[in-house]
Amino acid sequence: MRSRRFTLIVVIVAILLDIYVFQAIKTITQGMPTRWRTIVFSTYWGLSVVALATLIILPYLHWQYMRVNSYLMAIIFGIYIAKLLTVAFLLVDDTRRLIRWVIARFSTTAAGPDEDAISRSVFLSWLGLGLGTGVFGSLLYGFGNKYNYKLHRVRMAFENLPASFKGLKIIQISDIHSGSLANPEAVNKGIDLILAEKPDLILFTGDLVNDLATEVKDYKAIFGRLEAPMGVFSVLGNHDYGDYVWWETPELKEANLDHLRQIQQEMGWRLLMNEHVVLQRGEGQIALIGIENWSAKARFPKYGRMDLACPGTEKYPFKILMSHDPSHWDAEVRPQYPDIDLMLSGHTHGMQYGVELPGFKWSPVQFLYKQWAGLYQEGRQRLYVNRGYGFIGYPGRFGILPEITVIELA
Repeated sequence: MRSRRFTLIVVIVAILLDIYVFQAIKTITQGMPTRWRTIVFSTYWGLSVVALATLIILPYLHWQYMRVNSYLMAIIFGIYIAKLLTVAFLLVDDTRRLIRWVIARFSTTAAGPDEDAISRSVFLSWLGLGLGTGVFGSLLYGFGNKYNYKLHRVRMAFENLPASFKGLKIIQISDIHSGSLANPEAVNKGIDLILAEKPDLILFTGDLVNDLATEVKDYKAIFGRLEAPMGVFSVLGNHDYGDYVWWETPELKEANLDHLRQIQQEMGWRLLMNEHVVLQRGEGQIALIGIENWSAKARFPKYGRMDLACPGTEKYPFKILMSHDPSHWDAEVRPQYPDIDLMLSGHTHGMQYGVELPGFKWSPVQFLYKQWAGLYQEGRQRLYVNRGYGFIGYPGRFGILPEITVIELA
């Protein structure tokens, strides 16, 4: 009953949105011949009806069509985001006209027709529709970028790093989301890029799957190719626990997690579950700490236990922490564990949409996460947030490409 009510509300809001945006369509087509206006109007309402019908039907499609659903949802989402952007500009124009009407209503001087106001209405309508169409087009363009892996090279110098670890090359990847992947050949090329770097150490910071351990089946051999002289280590992300699907019994959910652990072991990955290992290079030693998912956001779980993972690391001069969610850094790591030199995270994906230019980066996810992509530093502590190897939800990337991080310690 509640889901039907929600669907009804969505339908009503979508129809109202369509009607409001249609006013902009009418405004910009005022000078067109009747035939062309008819074509534009028919196309607009045809697409709107198809989009709304798809939105209603999608929840009832079988889970086997998940990949098709993700593309359809991305397209529908893009259409309505485009309309919302258009509405934002229309509201500016309507507010201006309302203010003008109120002034005219209580003014003793008769106001003549405002030709400039008409020009502004047409301009704002074009601007809103143009921006909305641009965003929609960028989302479609992003479909082709989801396997366009980009190497990010970062050099970090630490005074307390043992001399034997100077020059250590670490590859960090994160957020593979195997259940979303549909091109083993493209994924394999990403692994080739990693191996070509000849890293000393490979670290994976969580979300190997979307929900189920079985999602890795077609990619197990591919990710099993990863190897490094000092090992491949991993931690769990929020999606790895199966928290977002329904289980008949708690035992089945636990069995799914056990299966995921087993798969990582079979791939040659060392999964760290609230524990640490000691890495040795020459005569020097450092501590690598890996905890389960811990988030400062209420909607994500706090399985991580720093109090279990850190005891025993005090004697090592340098510490690396693998923790999936970057909100952990400000909430617990920095205030309570000032001896953690470097924390590696993922989780945000950079929302898979944004702008990155030299010296400038922007993504909607920055309104949710203070640290969302790249390197951050507070005092002597540093955090690196990987943009993610895979994708989930939106089956593409625009501006924020899938990332392979190459870290050199100095």
